[in-house]
Amino acid sequence: MSAILRQSYLEKIERYLGKDTIIILTGQRRIGKSYILRLFRDKVNKDERANIIFIDKEKHEFDDIKTYHDLNAYIDARRDKTKTNYILVDEIQDIEEFEKSVRSYYEEPDIELVITGSNSRMLSSDLSSIIGGRYKDIYIQALSYEEFMLFHQLADSDDTLAKYIQFGGLPGLMKMGLDEQDAREYQTDVYHTVLLKDVITRNKIRNVPFLENLVRFLADNAGKIISANSIAKYMKSQGESVTSTVIINYTKFLCDAYLLHKVNRYDIHGKKLFESNDKYYFEDNGLRNTLAGGSREGDIEKVIENIIYNHLIRLGYEVTVGQLQAGEIDFVCKKPKGQKIYVQASYIIADEATREREFGNLRAIKDNYPKYVISMTPLVGRLDSDGITHLHLRRFLTEGLE
Repeated sequence: MSAILRQSYLEKIERYLGKDTIIILTGQRRIGKSYILRLFRDKVNKDERANIIFIDKEKHEFDDIKTYHDLNAYIDARRDKTKTNYILVDEIQDIEEFEKSVRSYYEEPDIELVITGSNSRMLSSDLSSIIGGRYKDIYIQALSYEEFMLFHQLADSDDTLAKYIQFGGLPGLMKMGLDEQDAREYQTDVYHTVLLKDVITRNKIRNVPFLENLVRFLADNAGKIISANSIAKYMKSQGESVTSTVIINYTKFLCDAYLLHKVNRYDIHGKKLFESNDKYYFEDNGLRNTLAGGSREGDIEKVIENIIYNHLIRLGYEVTVGQLQAGEIDFVCKKPKGQKIYVQASYIIADEATREREFGNLRAIKDNYPKYVISMTPLVGRLDSDGITHLHLRRFLTEGLE
């Protein structure tokens, strides 16, 4: 089978070539960063003026590259100053003091640097302290619904959407297939790899059982407003006593590894961020489902909300949770140029009470920014009512908000 291009990411990489900029592909482990880096390598390899130096720290042949000294020696032995040298390093955070190598090469006229990493805190802090803002972070997400269809050779249908809701968008499922047991075993392996390499080992966590209980709690409460104090109280009721400080630290470690995303609350009327009580969403809804267990019948609204959140990020929005005196707006979404929209997520709007809850909160916002309700209500394609647009989830995932 020929390689499936994730073209938007390749275009982002190419946009920053030749600008003395380090290009960093970030995101959760096993989300597709390595695949995109190899796609870029294969594309550049067709250029006779290119010399490619490719290092994959997850492959045993590169085990000897442990420090920045080893990395420098490997690069220098293969560098060709008569060509453009593309230094491509996968999972660079596994190389000790890698930032020193990055600093020494990134401004060389014959060098382009593209690296990947699975820890946001380490990459941003280390590179910021060494080179300031001279890098571009390209965030790689799990497969979109359209990419999911392409990878699994499925047509757009209610059945395909159900599979996406259930299995999520880990690219590795293309080889495993969508058999329930095989998919869950693969997702469990991915989860344990992320937890061990990017959370437990990197942060020297000792209370591993609590960490795993915390992840399962967050999976079961995805999309709910929670605080460190409320988690601590719940854990105490289960016989485990931990402080709010430990919970704050552990959730940050999980977010640094891109397993989770924390979303702050935004006071719509007061136009300010609250400092406590946030929501958490998973990078991949399939992984979240595996951790939560059971079927989707009992938690379908949580999964839909998680999917909508990730797609809003994919569309380029900065997302917060909206707070009104009378209720909550699931998502307040902004773009750098001042665009703003409000989005409510729902499963099926089957009665007037549900309609009033979803539409009524949006009507309570007294400004003229676009407002949307996204649901799986049958027969809804795109429907406008009182200035509020009702979109079917499938249409949102294939056509956006247009």
